[in-house]
Amino acid sequence: MSNWVSFRDSLLETWEVENVTNQLKEEMTRNILTNGIPAVKAVADKFVGQLQQQAKNETGWNKLRDQMVLPLIISGTIWAVQFALRKCTTTKQDNN
Repeated sequence: MSNWVSFRDSLLETWEVENVTNQLKEEMTRNILTNGIPAVKAVADKFVGQLQQQAKNETGWNKLRDQMVLPLIISGTIWAVQFALRKCTTTKQDNN
């Protein structure tokens, strides 16, 4: 089963509960960290790779955009979300 299917099923199970507990919130946060973030990272890495390949054929601001600006924004956003989620968990997460 792919990470996305596992992540999706976990989300659906979480939304079907009537009482959201701290344990449930903790599990949801861990699930996003272990399944959601890696899936998003894989897509982002592929996209950034393609951007940087295309930057070789660009000039001026488009080259800067494709080579640095968009990759930094994408990577920075993923890092910030991962950092915030790790801070929200009560147990220490690994540094993947």
